[in-house]
Amino acid sequence: MSGRRREAAGVADRPGVEAPETPPARAKRASRTPRSNPDSAAKPRVAPPRLSAQPDGAAPDVVTIELPFVEPYDWPRVLRFFAGRATRGVETVEAGAYRRAIEWPDGGGIHVAGTLSVARHPKKACLVATLEGAVSRHARAIGTHLARMFDLRADAPAIRAHLGRDPWFAPLVDAAPGLRVPGAWSGFELVVRAIVGQQVSVKAASTIVGRLVERAGTQLTDHPHADTAWRFPTPAALAAADMEKIGMPGKRVAALQGFARGVASGALPLDDPHADRAELRAALLAMPGIGPWTVEYVAMRALRDADAWPGTDLVLMQALAARDPSMAKAAALRARAEAWRPYRAYAALHLWNEIADRAGGAKGG
Repeated sequence: MSGRRREAAGVADRPGVEAPETPPARAKRASRTPRSNPDSAAKPRVAPPRLSAQPDGAAPDVVTIELPFVEPYDWPRVLRFFAGRATRGVETVEAGAYRRAIEWPDGGGIHVAGTLSVARHPKKACLVATLEGAVSRHARAIGTHLARMFDLRADAPAIRAHLGRDPWFAPLVDAAPGLRVPGAWSGFELVVRAIVGQQVSVKAASTIVGRLVERAGTQLTDHPHADTAWRFPTPAALAAADMEKIGMPGKRVAALQGFARGVASGALPLDDPHADRAELRAALLAMPGIGPWTVEYVAMRALRDADAWPGTDLVLMQALAARDPSMAKAAALRARAEAWRPYRAYAALHLWNEIADRAGGAKGG
């Protein structure tokens, strides 16, 4: 499509499409962006993460955390979303659980390592996270991070009631009343995948991300889980990596490494829950190779903005236009989407989920 740039969400099955913007236009758009509070939507009272009692004989560096949520919670669809976008060697979904190797700050610039596994409790309304290794001593902080990543504070009944007022969404929310917006372990990883996935197929994007991990990541020796035996590259490592024959055009490589340098320098604190979201949006939007679609997608999943709206996503536009041809016009779509505030991120997930249900897999987003 001449004169247009295609963006994908990590290894999204069908990327969004948007027209490129000049720097002045981006600055104007950023200045209009409201200060976004990812917790602005009403939240239910949810108990904080709690450490579980360890059975006799348990290893001293293994800790289990219970992560409560408000029912309903659609764990199978959350897992499906993560499975369709998992980075090979870094994370995996198997036997009803999400697994990955992780690191956590230990003070003084030092990070400790370990393994994470998250599954749904068979009886209680909670997820159960198991930490193995030195990271287990930071279980409470990691539990808070996981509550954001798995969207455990969302008020599913309120979201269902609000979106269900629109006749388009009533059957969608009835089909998946516990749908959540899956987050990300790392905002940095999420943006890397979005940049890599531009204008390439799912298979090609997965291949390139795998190359990045093998070229700039860290392979773990004596790791107990073969499918999670790599750590994703750090921002500094990715910024300095040799990208020769990596499989991406030069401009995209420059955009990727420019972004990595920004994160490594501290200018883009994507994973700081206290960072100003509006400033992060504007900073991302000002970077070459990152447009409004990617910014909204990152706001949904990493910044936890319940009202983020990737309105230029190709899948969303096609799904909505199929319901009403007038929605093919951007102005009409924006007007209709206003009624979905403050839960437009969930509206996007319901539309992507409908397509995924039809296709029997992970589609969109």
